[in-house]
Amino acid sequence: MIPAILSSQPRLAALRRDIHAHPETAFEEQRTSDIVADFLAAAGIEVHRGLAGTGVVGVLRAGSSDKAIGLRADMDALPIMEQNIFPHRSRFDGRMHACGHDGHTAMLLGAAEYLAATRNFDGTVAFIFQPAEEGEGGARVMIEQGLFDLCPVQAVFGMHNWPGLPAGQFAIMPGPMMASADQFDITVRGHGAHAAMPHQGADPLVAGSALLQALQTIPSRTLDPLDAAVLSVTRFHAGDAYNVIPDHAVLGGTVRAFRPEVQDQVEAAMERICNGIATGYGVQVNLEYRRGYPATINTAAEAEACRSVAAALVGDEMVRGDLRPSMGAEDFSYMLQLKPGCYVWLGNGLGEGGCMLHNPHYDFNDEVLPIGASYWARLAEHLLARQ
Repeated sequence: MIPAILSSQPRLAALRRDIHAHPETAFEEQRTSDIVADFLAAAGIEVHRGLAGTGVVGVLRAGSSDKAIGLRADMDALPIMEQNIFPHRSRFDGRMHACGHDGHTAMLLGAAEYLAATRNFDGTVAFIFQPAEEGEGGARVMIEQGLFDLCPVQAVFGMHNWPGLPAGQFAIMPGPMMASADQFDITVRGHGAHAAMPHQGADPLVAGSALLQALQTIPSRTLDPLDAAVLSVTRFHAGDAYNVIPDHAVLGGTVRAFRPEVQDQVEAAMERICNGIATGYGVQVNLEYRRGYPATINTAAEAEACRSVAAALVGDEMVRGDLRPSMGAEDFSYMLQLKPGCYVWLGNGLGEGGCMLHNPHYDFNDEVLPIGASYWARLAEHLLARQ
């Protein structure tokens, strides 16, 4: 680790815990945004605010090169009731930093402060503090509002803590890291009836149950077995009474994949099955399929650069290149659709602090703060090395 960043670990931990205690959900990160902007300004970094409402971008230049890179951290919390009892637990019921974005913010701030003090690089670093990663597409909004016009970077990089990996270990792979995340709603409209006289109606629950099971054949019987995909029905709502067959049922869920072609296949197969169920059960079935976050795909050259930097920082044995990608999703993917880049995982630990993401008992492991901040700083110095 970089000694100057290691010595700042207590201060970064205090900052991280303050953010943890004051979580703000998507597009509401005003306090966090103020903290970030003030920190960057105090370090002598040019600050831009307002992209996606609460987004903050710090721009730091050194030397004369026109090379530029972007380093991104997310800032938002989740609508979860925290179950921890430590002093820095959330002060707001129903809001919690259960994904470690408080730690991501603190690590990038630590790197920004160090790079501003040393300026041992030639080019421009854009420190991108993004709102609304958790399902609301803050990265997409920042891009639409001119992120890459403000910061015409040649490559962009992201990092996420990863519980289950030993603390301080990196996972860096070329190709897919995270899946796409589509959503669907299906409305099955039948004809209501008395539950004692079902023959007088057209039961949307029976049709919906058949539909739910039929949808599960798409990954197993429609797709190439070598193409990973997940189709999960997560909602099934119908009726309010014990003696009434309702007139409609609503199903919803998610589809995950790594390739757009697979998304297209799944959507087409769902439409076909919905039409078949409608005909077979004498009901109307309407499918609403919405594309969500794209898959997060690392480019090979940038992944190799990140692997080299991480290995020099923590040792080859602490850099994994053999992990499977996750079927979770990440809106950093929007940035990678437009720019080369790499998204890495940093181990959050196996025990205390290693609780899984989106869990009400999760907490970011402060011991990895200087590791992540040092990685960001060394990556900038490597990619923008003086000639």
